[in-house]
Amino acid sequence: MAGKVFFSVSMSLDGFIAPESMEGFLATPEQREQDPRLERWMAQWMELQAWMFPQRFFRENLKLGEGGEEGRDNEIARETFERTGASVMGKRMFDGGEQAWPEEAPFHTPVFVVTHEKRDPWERPGGTTFHFVNDGIESALDQAREAAGDRDVRIAGGGATILEYLNAGLIDEFSIALSPVLFGSGIRLFEGVDAGRVALEPVRAEPSPRVTHLTYAVRER
Repeated sequence: MAGKVFFSVSMSLDGFIAPESMEGFLATPEQREQDPRLERWMAQWMELQAWMFPQRFFRENLKLGEGGEEGRDNEIARETFERTGASVMGKRMFDGGEQAWPEEAPFHTPVFVVTHEKRDPWERPGGTTFHFVNDGIESALDQAREAAGDRDVRIAGGGATILEYLNAGLIDEFSIALSPVLFGSGIRLFEGVDAGRVALEPVRAEPSPRVTHLTYAVRER
C-alpha cells in the first residue's frame, strides 16, 4: 500500500514560513555581522524554528550532542522523520542546504530535487542520496513514491515547490507548527494557492508549550 504525500513546516502567526529572501541563510557570519538586514533574516528564522532546536531528536539527528527535551514536540519531530521514506525538494532549497547541511545530511533517505540542472546523483554519508529530476514535479513524485515503498513522501520545500504540489492536487495531508511570532513580510505559505480547488479537513490540533501543531487532510473541492 502506497504511503501519503505530505508536507510539514513551521509558520508564523501571520502566515509566513521564511523571511523574504534566502540571502540571510546563505550569508556567512561575517556578512551578517556587517549587514543588519542579513542579521535580521537569521534572527527571524531562528525565532520561527526555535521550538525545534531544543528537542532531543533534532540534536541526535544533527549529531549536536546528548540531551534535549523529550515532550510532545520531540515526539512529533521523530514521528515526522520516521514516517518519511523519501523527500522531494526544489532547487532553491537544495542550493541553500548544500552549503548549510553537515556532511551527513539530515534526511537519511533518497531525496529527489526538482531542477533543470543535469547532475549525477550525490550520495552522502548516513543514507542520503540526492537525485536530480529534470522532467517535472510528477516525475519527481513518482520516483519518490517508488523509493519510499509503503512509507510516506515528504515535500520538504521550499514554499514555491510545496505550493506547486498543492495546486496540482498531489498533497494528501499537511502539518503546520504554528509559532507565536510575527514577521510582517516574507514568504507566505499559501500565496497563490488555488483556493477554488483545494479544500481542507481538520485532522488534529495539538498545543505544546512552544507551538500549536495543526494537521489537515487535503480534499479536492
